Amino acid sequence: MNEAIEHSHVEVNGVRLHLAEQGEGPLVLLLHGFPESWYSWRHQFAPLAAAGYRVVAPDQRGYARSSQPADVDKYTLLHLVGDVTALIGALGAERAVVVGHDWGAPVAWATAALRPDLVRGVAGLSVPPLPIGGPPPLRAARENFGDGFYQLYFQEPGRADAELAADIKSSLRRILCGVQPDGVPRPWIVPEGKALLETVPEPEELPDWLTDADLDAFTADYARHGGQAFTGGLNWYRNLDRNAELLAAFTGVTVEVPALYVAGEQDLVNAMVPPEALAHLLGRLPRLHRHVRLPDTGHWTQQERPAEVTEALLDFLKSLDG
Repeated sequence: MNEAIEHSHVEVNGVRLHLAEQGEGPLVLLLHGFPESWYSWRHQFAPLAAAGYRVVAPDQRGYARSSQPADVDKYTLLHLVGDVTALIGALGAERAVVVGHDWGAPVAWATAALRPDLVRGVAGLSVPPLPIGGPPPLRAARENFGDGFYQLYFQEPGRADAELAADIKSSLRRILCGVQPDGVPRPWIVPEGKALLETVPEPEELPDWLTDADLDAFTADYARHGGQAFTGGLNWYRNLDRNAELLAAFTGVTVEVPALYVAGEQDLVNAMVPPEALAHLLGRLPRLHRHVRLPDTGHWTQQERPAEVTEALLDFLKSLDG
């Protein structure tokens, strides 16, 4: 087993992806969300590698140390799934367990749904298996949450990009600490006339799961893209309606591989996906191994509760190996 996390790059589908890797054995891919990077999985590398797995966490397309295509339409869900499937082959594996958090979860779920031949099992953290295809989601978001809903705010090219890149460390600190300052799940709304970061004030102190050194690590990776530090990630949101259009042929598809879902009871996603909707979505997982609910846990699942998330992943992986 490798003793340290190793870093490398690989070319897939015209993009250069940065990889963080540790361990040997069956492949486990860890897909981060927004605004994060490979570093959000820092607590999972060593224990998963020690258990006999090859753990690989890429900076996904547009993020951190990976390349950032200029065109917005290069960030569709089909592009992102294509990166994962190509990465499995580039790593010399026939199949992988795919784990995703936040935006990484839809990529993981979609990869499992569209390419079950490549996926031994799939785990989603925070975000449940949302429908593939179907009606344009931004219309429903506007109806349910109003024009100030953060995903709608992100749609205007350049606006959120410039706000967030003006002070990268402050932006990361505000979002990681401020989207749920009181632990109450609620949608992220930007009131009319306010800027995005006005809704997430600077925290007086960091939570116990996030250190200043952690923020420095995230910041250093994001700073590589300068004024476009967040643009790649924001472009994922700018393809939400396009994804529904491109994936219309797959509307209603289920995830037929073994699955795990882990989410915090205080996660803001709970305010967007009520219990009855969650039950319906989890019905798309006929081989659901477990639904793990973590008390006193917000949106940043594997960072806030590393031991519990790692335990759930190891239990799931053991069930696949048995």
